[in-house]
Amino acid sequence: MVSGTVAIVGRPNVGKSTIFNRFLGERHSIVEDTPGVTRDRIYSQIEWLTRKFTLIDTGGIQLDEASFQQEINMQVEIAVEEADTIIFIVDGLVGLQEDDYFIAKMLRESGKHIILAVNKIDDIEHINNIYEFYNLGLGDPIALSGEHGIGVGDVLDRVVKSLEHVEAAPKDDAIRFAVIGRPNVGKSTLVNKLLNEQRVIVSDIEGTTRDAIDTRFVDEESQEEFVVVDTAGIRKRGKVYESIEKYSVLRAMSAIDKADVVVFVIDGEAGIREQDKTVAGYAVNAGKPILIAYNKWDAVDPDEKDIHAKTEEIRNEFVYLKYAPVIFISSLTGQRVNRIVGHVKELYENSNRRISTSVLNEVILDAQVMTPPPIHNGRRLRIYYATQVGVVPPTFILFVNDENLLHFSYKRYLENRLRDAFIFDGTPIKIIARKRSE
Repeated sequence: MVSGTVAIVGRPNVGKSTIFNRFLGERHSIVEDTPGVTRDRIYSQIEWLTRKFTLIDTGGIQLDEASFQQEINMQVEIAVEEADTIIFIVDGLVGLQEDDYFIAKMLRESGKHIILAVNKIDDIEHINNIYEFYNLGLGDPIALSGEHGIGVGDVLDRVVKSLEHVEAAPKDDAIRFAVIGRPNVGKSTLVNKLLNEQRVIVSDIEGTTRDAIDTRFVDEESQEEFVVVDTAGIRKRGKVYESIEKYSVLRAMSAIDKADVVVFVIDGEAGIREQDKTVAGYAVNAGKPILIAYNKWDAVDPDEKDIHAKTEEIRNEFVYLKYAPVIFISSLTGQRVNRIVGHVKELYENSNRRISTSVLNEVILDAQVMTPPPIHNGRRLRIYYATQVGVVPPTFILFVNDENLLHFSYKRYLENRLRDAFIFDGTPIKIIARKRSE
């Protein structure tokens, strides 16, 4: 069971993403020497000494008005708010900077447990560089090299000790779904219609919902418990001007991270816009099952009210969401709104579906017999064995002769065969190739 949240913070270019990846043992964040490259918080789960906790990588913060700086500041503020423990990364080669003092003050005021890690201490010659960081008043610094892995275990040991007082949150059996979409597509009206009571503000002014609002309810028909999250409208990056709206976008992204299912709302009256694709992309990248709700169907021109034609248009616009079911609704009149909860439950079950290894391998074998992998540079892919290693999204590992021979087109073919054989409607599928050990 996961218990505790740890945020990595620090000014830009001190090696936070390198350390994040080192902790995870994989390249999960973008690592680049350009300050400000990590703009979004990145969540992952990690286990150390039998303790599981959530790790957050954040963008750097600094005093000047660099590009994306205001946004990054808010990223860190939210991460600090969510975290039980904070790893503050400083640069042991550059030494103490004014920004470090600013961040240290901000962290002290948070009242959270702080672990000070001095990065880029790659050899014994630089070990004395850590002592000046005592001036930050954050206790004993730990020498660290994210590049070479030195001191990583010491930091994680300190993290685990700091989380001893944090109790694991009790498992919530309620299915959690987030209602997302660009501003003014009718999300709050939809949530109100679902709840059949006025729980959130409804307004025609874009951006009325400034934060994610959770509402727990029981479905009368199934008597099952759900949590619906109404989120602020997400705009395409570069179109977000007000700082408070940026904060709302981050909250909406956090709501997607924590949701079991995402209901993606499109404004049928205004039609599909480029911003819609950006919004959907957040949910796709998070690996969440998605229900597309085409809203304001009552306001669509009668000449264009062909569900089959409109569904085909949606499929063409959102090629990467061909697996997502589409429902045509009116949050104003309530048309088909009562079907959403049933879809949410179905998608939740699909994304958590596990396939027995024997049945899975039969399907993969049949797929290879029906359509053998293509020959590439005189060699053909051979899949020896397949196994499911995760859910949400369902994740499969294929043990092969050479992972480089699994072309994306053949991977897509295998995904389609899995969808034909099993019920994976609404959920993405992840296929990973691994070279079989000799």
